[in-house]
Amino acid sequence: MRPGIGIIGTGMVGQMCHLANFVANPTCRVVAIADLRPDLAAAAAQKFGITRVYATHRELLADNEISGVVVVTKRRATGPIVLDALNAGRHVLSEKPMAYTTAQASTLVAAARRQSLVYSIGYMKRHDAGVARALAELARIRSEGTLGRMIGARGWCFAGNTGGSRETFVMTGETRPDGLELWQDGPDWMPIAMRPGYDNFLNVFSHIINLARHVLGPSPAVAESSVEVSGAARLTLDFDGVGCVLELANGSEGAWREGLTINFERGAVTIELPAPFAGEEAQIILDCDGRLTRLPREKSWAFRRQADAFVSDIIERKAPLASGEDSIVDIALAEAVWKRQVTG
Repeated sequence: MRPGIGIIGTGMVGQMCHLANFVANPTCRVVAIADLRPDLAAAAAQKFGITRVYATHRELLADNEISGVVVVTKRRATGPIVLDALNAGRHVLSEKPMAYTTAQASTLVAAARRQSLVYSIGYMKRHDAGVARALAELARIRSEGTLGRMIGARGWCFAGNTGGSRETFVMTGETRPDGLELWQDGPDWMPIAMRPGYDNFLNVFSHIINLARHVLGPSPAVAESSVEVSGAARLTLDFDGVGCVLELANGSEGAWREGLTINFERGAVTIELPAPFAGEEAQIILDCDGRLTRLPREKSWAFRRQADAFVSDIIERKAPLASGEDSIVDIALAEAVWKRQVTG
């Protein structure tokens, strides 16, 4: 039987990156949507042909035809809504950040574990077909030893134009209402003035940190770090003796700039990530003794592949590629980076 999916949150990202992709998947059914903004919910339902519209996430969770939900809502409300969904026995794909502290994140993972539920976090770049191609190349290079030993890595995110088309979603002029339960947006030790920057760090820059872990190893240590109030940062993660320097800065103009280069003694593998909403896959560049090769790309989108993987994980009861349990590490690393800033 095809799993029934509910979408909680029908803003731009909810529609363009999630609702559209689940509606297009023949192995599931989008049963219902929920949004606190009634006009927006009605407009989204009409655009995507959804017949059931709920005013709150709790009403949606009471629908017995829904086996999995996608949570795309106000970031501080994500944790409480996910917890409600998990306690209601629903599989969850949640946008990141999953939480603001490791304690919050651990509560969610424990809830999923109690009921043996699929709990996936929206680090869609792990699902990028180009990233998968890069992993295969890295495995080959390391196995054959053609470029020597790995000597370091560099990652960057300077943001820019996020891509996408206005035609893929509808919006209304409604104000987002209050009334949702919100979790605290940082650890107790973090000054309130730092929390907006911490929020931006988790929302934008955790992607490249998560991807570096996917490529280089699951549990790095923070070797060096400095952050700005805005959330921009420079840090070095130690992957069992291999250092990865990450440069993170905010930008809104020009082309999207984000990527990861893995350096070897005689060459490198570079992953150039596309704009998040551009509907493209990453460009992989091989450097073999100074000879550059751009690997061919196909037409695919990480968000579509992420949606397909969530449905497959529900059907087959598989561990997600970006699981809640694994993603706790990203929260722990963020806390460690910002704790250094507070303590000096």
